[in-house]
Amino acid sequence: MTDAARTLGILAGGGPLPGRVAAAAAASGRAVFLVGFEGFAEAAVLAPFPHAMARLGAAGRILGLLRQHRCADLVLVGPVKRPSIFDLRPDAEGTRVLARIGRAAFAGDDGLLAAVVRVLAEEGFTVIGAHEILTEAVGPAGQLGRVAPDAQAMTDIARGAAVARALGAVDVGQGCVVQQGIVLCVEAIEGTDAMLARAAGLARPGAGGVLVKLVKPGQDRRADLPTIGPGTVRAAVAAGLRGIAFEAGGTLLTDRVALTAAADAAGLFLLGVDPGKLLREGG
Repeated sequence: MTDAARTLGILAGGGPLPGRVAAAAAASGRAVFLVGFEGFAEAAVLAPFPHAMARLGAAGRILGLLRQHRCADLVLVGPVKRPSIFDLRPDAEGTRVLARIGRAAFAGDDGLLAAVVRVLAEEGFTVIGAHEILTEAVGPAGQLGRVAPDAQAMTDIARGAAVARALGAVDVGQGCVVQQGIVLCVEAIEGTDAMLARAAGLARPGAGGVLVKLVKPGQDRRADLPTIGPGTVRAAVAAGLRGIAFEAGGTLLTDRVALTAAADAAGLFLLGVDPGKLLREGG
């Protein structure tokens, strides 16, 4: 069966990317069906495409919908805040899925998502990365926009890369904020925007800090790639930062044109980096 003949199922969290993945797949001739997670997926994003809504814990409904619509391939895309086990309220199938996920349910996000991908494969679905459908959204290497980082910013980026790699190695988070060599804050379960809100109260006098976001070492790239968009720029500006560095080839840009325009208007730099090269040069 060719890709074009396989219905693409999209498990949709928040933000615009689920719609962009659906539009790109549909433009290539593929049928699509979206399952939006209640409380996260945006109705306006899902509206142009065949879709249904489901609770995160309603695994029976989710799997039933995917099979009913003959979905063969699946994409997991869009942020979803992990609920507590008490808020999840799993249905009977969800309880069985949780048992199959096992201890990974209590691990970091990457460990949990890797287990979810494994269970979906056991259910007969092929999980593919959003970046495989939405290739133009993958952040490139080098400078985007008109603003370039100076020497101090590059030093902070290298420091941030080392810290983000260490965080990712223990499956904690994907990013941090560094200013003048000082780590102001690191990302954990709260997510990037909440981390940046904290950074605003921690800034030091002088040249502003930088946000660094990287893929976790060994991360399954079919789920939860680092993502930045115009909202990230607004949060970075509010935090007093002067730039954002992201992993080239491993970061999704929700809207590259709007992102670059927002950064240029704010005087903020955007830089796609190779973390391995930064760490080699830093060492």
